[in-house]
Amino acid sequence: MTEKERLLEIRKNMKKKKPSFRRVESWRYVRVKDSWRKARGIDSQTRKKTKSGVKSPSIGYRTPKKIRGLHPSGYQETRVEMLSDLEKLNPKKHALKIARRLGAKKRIEIIDQAQKRNFKILNIGVTQREMEEYEALLESSLEGIEDDEDYLDEEDLEDSFDEEEIEDED
Repeated sequence: MTEKERLLEIRKNMKKKKPSFRRVESWRYVRVKDSWRKARGIDSQTRKKTKSGVKSPSIGYRTPKKIRGLHPSGYQETRVEMLSDLEKLNPKKHALKIARRLGAKKRIEIIDQAQKRNFKILNIGVTQREMEEYEALLESSLEGIEDDEDYLDEEDLEDSFDEEEIEDED
């Protein structure tokens, strides 16, 4: 296990133990939102950091410096908008997030180039397993169509549809 993997594991365990920091008395009043604000009251138990107060953010909850800001996979997230952005990046260090505003045509070009250069793509849209299942499903459905030659003729369709039944329902 490399040092980077060890630190990622430490960060994962730290995040499990980290409390969700809530604004003081946000659970009591609707007008007080959940997002964290520093406690400033003169008698505030949270500001005094007593046992009865709410946990507040402090430097002790920070992750190891070497992996700070990295994706859980260990890569550095990088946003890509054009093909030229790929030239500056290293597949061993960077994982790609394709810009949301791109259309299908450019997105496909970028994905093709990134896969040729062995980049990890974080927001391709579907997981690799889902893609394999989809391809297998397509193949099996195509084989089923080729084997099945019992198609309905137009006469069969006309016989199955009686106009008299519709008139009886009204």
